[in-house]
Amino acid sequence: MKNLLNYQSSEYDCAPVSVTNGIRYLFEREEIYPDMIKGVMIYGMDSYNDQGEPCKYGTSPACMEFMADWLTRFGQMHNFPISCHTVSGDNVALKEGSPVLDALEKGGAVALRLYLEVPHYVLATGVEDDCLLLFDPFYEEPGHPEFDAEYHTEGITFIFDQPKKANRKVALSRLNGTGKGFYEMGDPLERKALIMFNTAVR
Repeated sequence: MKNLLNYQSSEYDCAPVSVTNGIRYLFEREEIYPDMIKGVMIYGMDSYNDQGEPCKYGTSPACMEFMADWLTRFGQMHNFPISCHTVSGDNVALKEGSPVLDALEKGGAVALRLYLEVPHYVLATGVEDDCLLLFDPFYEEPGHPEFDAEYHTEGITFIFDQPKKANRKVALSRLNGTGKGFYEMGDPLERKALIMFNTAVR
């Protein structure tokens, strides 16, 4: 059975939650090794804020690369059909033939760095009508000012009936934006994506 996708437990765990959501999206619950989930959550918040507080600056790009390598090696050691890699910079641009779109069209999932005013990770699970289907792990209640602002932003559609796949549908043109608005990926030099496959179904 496939799991529902999860929301963050804190302000800072969007990256490891998006990676574990990728595992939940790609694999049946009965298949998933619990130590995979444990490892992702342990390794996934490696940064310190300006006051030296651990975890309160989220997850570094280097940590995303480490998690991709660790998950792939875990799969090899346990004969588990997961394969991951990261892409950075211009390779994250969402255009025809890009690694991200190619992965999604082949049934993969992508933990994608973008902005909700601050750097943030979501899980991309598909392509539809020049948009990405995303699961944003940052939960907001309807009626909250930020929720309402996002709800009325052009290029963003809320999805309420696909809890195992997506809760947003966002235009590629918005995602490719170089600013820091809702779901823009920002400066091309700072872009990051962790691509995940279930190799048993490719």
